[in-house]
Amino acid sequence: MTAPRRRLGVIFGGRSTEHEVSVVSARGVMREADPERFEVVPVGITRGGAWLTPDETRARLDRVEAGERRDLGDEPGGGIFAYPRVMETLRDVDVVFPIVHGTFGEDGTLQGLLEMADLPYVGPGVAASAVGMDKALMRAVFAAHDIPQARYLVLRDEEARAPGAETFRAIERAIGYPCFVKPANGGSSVGVGKARSREDAGTAIAAAAQYDRKVLVEEALTGQEVECAVLGNFAPEPSPLGEIRPSTEFYDYQAKYLDDSAALIVPAEVDAATAERVRALAVRAFQALDCAGLSRVDFFVEPDGGVKCIEVNTLPGFTPISMYPRLWQEAGVSYRDLITRLVDLAFERFEEVRSHA
Repeated sequence: MTAPRRRLGVIFGGRSTEHEVSVVSARGVMREADPERFEVVPVGITRGGAWLTPDETRARLDRVEAGERRDLGDEPGGGIFAYPRVMETLRDVDVVFPIVHGTFGEDGTLQGLLEMADLPYVGPGVAASAVGMDKALMRAVFAAHDIPQARYLVLRDEEARAPGAETFRAIERAIGYPCFVKPANGGSSVGVGKARSREDAGTAIAAAAQYDRKVLVEEALTGQEVECAVLGNFAPEPSPLGEIRPSTEFYDYQAKYLDDSAALIVPAEVDAATAERVRALAVRAFQALDCAGLSRVDFFVEPDGGVKCIEVNTLPGFTPISMYPRLWQEAGVSYRDLITRLVDLAFERFEEVRSHA
């Protein structure tokens, strides 16, 4: 007997700077989800935070398909309680693929809403999502679990808004130049800058502080930037590795989303021993944050063979050509099958968590 189709809610868009990336990822999921297993129910969120019904969402996507615009609109929102029709829609779905990248989605807020709604959902839970979005907290977790990483400092509030001479001296003592400066909360390299001097650092801190009250200053690493996709709940599996070779000085937003300049090499060109070390560290980082379902873990392989963990992406880009699905395609898992496995993992985790409630 054929199993009944599940109603798969796909929530996407949102208020973060990664809105357009989310739209592209969601379109891929909606297009490729197995139609024999899933009835896709799209729920879009505008840049201003307005929640859209499935019919409204489809109408906005028609405009995207026609090339009229790349987002879901700018209407300001009034909070989820202002949209009873959307809440009715979510009440009737079986499982959710929350694909809102960045803040107000990937940071645990949307996951918390789905927990309160008693809905299974794809990806890490509230705590892992929150820590994965906050690079300052993530760095502290890495340190507690002896996961190798770059040297770093965290600037908070007034220190980030108006750094004084002592702040720059602290950066120079602990990190030195060149260094990278980035918002603690954010993604897709938005607000990230490289500083080679005190003057550069001041400019980069000001740029990063536009996006968050906490700013991370990190040692500039050199070498190969490699990535590993992790899939699973209680026994997570690492994928083959991929390598990014940006044509610019670092893999910024322009290189990621606006042009085709970066070379994505799968599998990564590293020796077998290093690859196994990276894969093992990817699983350790995944488990250290208590992730579930999926995450992509990024590393630098340094010229001397050292490996440093850059970050865990709890909701990586999910277009059919994004690194996460590409790495699993290298392992023989198609994009469609990957979606199915992630939904199955969502139900598995939901039942496990509920058994302890």
